[in-house]
Order: sequence, then C-alpha cells, then structure tokens
Amino acid sequence: MSATLTKTPSAAPPAAPLRIVPARRTGQWAAAAVVLALLALGIVSVVRNRAFQWDVVGDYFTSTAVLRGLGLTLWLTALVMVLGFTLGTLLAVFRLSANPVLRAVSWGYIWFFRSTPILVQLLFWFNIGALYPTILGVDTVNLLDPVAVAIIGLTLHEAAYAAEVVRGGILSVDRGQIEAAQSLGLGRWRRLTRIVLPQAMRSIVPPAGNMLIGTLKGTSIVSVIAVQDLLYSVQLVYHRTYQVVPLLLVATIWYVLVTSVLGVGQHYVERYYARGTAGAR
Repeated sequence: MSATLTKTPSAAPPAAPLRIVPARRTGQWAAAAVVLALLALGIVSVVRNRAFQWDVVGDYFTSTAVLRGLGLTLWLTALVMVLGFTLGTLLAVFRLSANPVLRAVSWGYIWFFRSTPILVQLLFWFNIGALYPTILGVDTVNLLDPVAVAIIGLTLHEAAYAAEVVRGGILSVDRGQIEAAQSLGLGRWRRLTRIVLPQAMRSIVPPAGNMLIGTLKGTSIVSVIAVQDLLYSVQLVYHRTYQVVPLLLVATIWYVLVTSVLGVGQHYVERYYARGTAGAR
C-alpha cells in the first residue's frame, strides 16, 4: 500500500514595514525664513534707531506721572467693566423677558448706545451742564468732574455691548436645562443665578475678555476731556519736553504689557469654565 505524502505550505515571510516619508514643505520653510529675516531686520532697525530715544524711554518709563496715569487707567478699566457688565446683565435679562415694554426699552438702549460714537457720548456728558443747568433742582454745571464724566460715558457705552454678550451666553444654554430647573420648582432668579449663568459663562468669558482689553485701550479716549490717564500723562510730559516719540513709546509699552497680562488671565479663566468639555486644554 503506497503512502501519500502531503507537503505543508510554509508560512509567507512577514512583509517589510512601510516607510513613511514626510512631505517636503520647502516653500513653507522658505517663506518662514523670509518672514523671520524681515522680522529680525525690523527689530534691529527699531532698537538701533536713535530717533526713538530709548534712553528717554527708560527715564520716563517708571516716572511718578506715568505710574499715576497707569494707575488711573487700570482703576477706570476695572470700574467700568464691573458697572458695565452689571447693567449689561440687567439689560440682557430685560431683552429676554416676556414683558414687551422691558424688551423694547432694552432694545432701544442697546441700539442707541451702539449707534453713537463713544467720543460723542463723552462730549455730551461733559457738556451736560450747558444742556440742563439744573436737574430736579440740582446744579449740574459743576456737578460732574472729568473723571465722573468718563465713568458715566464709558459705563453706558460698555453696558450696551455687554448686554449682547450676556444675552448670547444665556441663549447658548440648552433649553432642557432650564426646563429641568423649572420642573424642580426653582424660581426665576435661582434658575438664572444657579443654572443659566454658570453654564453661560463658557460663552461669555471669551468676548468679555476681548471687551476688557478693548476697554483698557479705549480709556485713552478720556484724554480729550482732560482725565489724567496714561495717555494724557505722557502728553503732559511731551508738551513740556517736546519728546513726542519716546513718550508715546512709554505709553505703548505699558499698554502692551498690561494687555498681555490680561490675555494670559483670560486664557486661564476660559480653561476654568471649559472644564469637562472637548475644548478644555
């Protein structure tokens, strides 16, 4: 009896791993090199240009007048943001109210103050005594000093924009959250403060941070009504010394430093309110 021999096929040799070759981006690297070279040339030209008078910048950078103006600018920015967002939140609630009168008043306020330039508003309040010498028996000619005018004008202007920021944040909250709070018997005020606003902060913080930085720079406009903020303080100095460029550089560097710090703070606040979301990092 003949035996049948069967041949077991041998296993195929393992395939060699594929070699991944990164795409060459010669054009991008060349463009980046050109941009860096131009940036370096620009920095060197600014640093070595004697017309900027960097020694004068160093002398006045921490002078008493400049630091006093910087302090007023920071104080004015903080106060206007707090008052503006307080009034803006109230306007946003009115805008979302079921009461047509409150909705109309809020819409009209936002429309008016967003439609008129901030400089016009400041000049209007600065000359309120000429328009209304007395209000309810109170003499208004000497009632408001330039700082009070700046606070009123900037706050009313800020509130119009803050109202839209807050309204957008409230509308971003899922309607089911509000309905769940209603089913638990929570009142309107508790729903707003405990449910809606904490969740809306994730959408409110980014534009609010941009508004804060914009308000810091926007306070420079109060120099036209002789409020001694940072810009007005350096203007007083260069009107006396005629060193316009270095004094403007002093103000510019301070604005850049403060806005950079605020930008870092905004990043961490955004990350705090974005906890538990895909965008948190």
